[in-house]
Amino acid sequence: MIHHRHWGLAALLLAGTAAMTTATPANGAKPTVIRGSATPTVTVFSTGFNNPRGLKWGPDGMLYVAEAGSGGTNSTVGQCQQVPAPVGPYTGSPTGGRISRVDSNGNRSTLTDQLPSSNANPAIGGDVEGVADVAFIGSTLYALVAGGGCGHGVPSKPNGVYRISASGMPTLVADLGAFQHAHPTDHTNPGDFEPEGTWYSMVARNGLLYALEPNHGELDRVTPAGAISRVVDISASQGHIVPTALATHGTFYVGNLGLFPITPGSSKIMQATPGGQLHTVATGLTTVLGLAFDQQARMYVLEMTATPGFPAPAAGALVRISANGKKETLVSGLDFPTGMTFGPDGALYVSAFGLGPPGAGQVLRIRIDD
Repeated sequence: MIHHRHWGLAALLLAGTAAMTTATPANGAKPTVIRGSATPTVTVFSTGFNNPRGLKWGPDGMLYVAEAGSGGTNSTVGQCQQVPAPVGPYTGSPTGGRISRVDSNGNRSTLTDQLPSSNANPAIGGDVEGVADVAFIGSTLYALVAGGGCGHGVPSKPNGVYRISASGMPTLVADLGAFQHAHPTDHTNPGDFEPEGTWYSMVARNGLLYALEPNHGELDRVTPAGAISRVVDISASQGHIVPTALATHGTFYVGNLGLFPITPGSSKIMQATPGGQLHTVATGLTTVLGLAFDQQARMYVLEMTATPGFPAPAAGALVRISANGKKETLVSGLDFPTGMTFGPDGALYVSAFGLGPPGAGQVLRIRIDD
């Protein structure tokens, strides 16, 4: 059993692949709305996704969803450094990582499936990595790729930031895997090491992109021209805490997944300044994978699993934290939620069944009436 596994999810897979494969929309439990100061309404907005992760609304009024895909079969054993067993070695494909576009009625279409997708050792269930997140600068779409690079079986398409044309053609802008090789962080775990990282969250701010990487523990800045610089080495002061969720609200906010087995309440939210300073602003959270702020400056936190042990179906939750620090669970019983964003209608849109068989992924719409 791996106690320090990052967002590669090997601990989940080691804990029980059967739990994942049976947690499909056909038999998943209905989320539980907790009626406190708010009255949430949860509905299924769109279906048919392949391991959905981060999601953002575009300037065209469409929702863009990053999808890890379904992995591949190409091996690079003997060609480059591999992810250690039992998680590695990965196998991958230069295609299959996908970005879907969803209209206001929830109709999904594929913008591109020409990005890499990879999966871990099938003996432990085959954790899938691919497109981790998306972001817009103006009308230009960018994708954050986590399933590429030689260490994931896809040497032709490295981990990094890709610009996506209107027709769906990807172009590499910044090779983040190469940047990590050249600029290692202070604290890594040799038994839990992804050579090119497992990038998870990306936001746009003031014409620049900011990408968060859990395994090495870093927040990096990327210009549209492809220049990369480090904002903060999170591992230097925090160790291997697995930072996964990134949001911007005046400054940056970072939430962490933590380690497996899960200890409820062991995750936190930190404020990260553009100058690289970290300050803890909220504690007592569990397996954080999403962050968002409403117009009243209240923070919303997406927890993948709010229970001890290992991730399980119908164990995710949506938590709200008010400006005075009060925490309130709004929705529980979510199935493997993996990403979250506010929509133009003021509702939250959440990737669900973000871990599971291809086609099983959903996007939920959560309307919160105060």
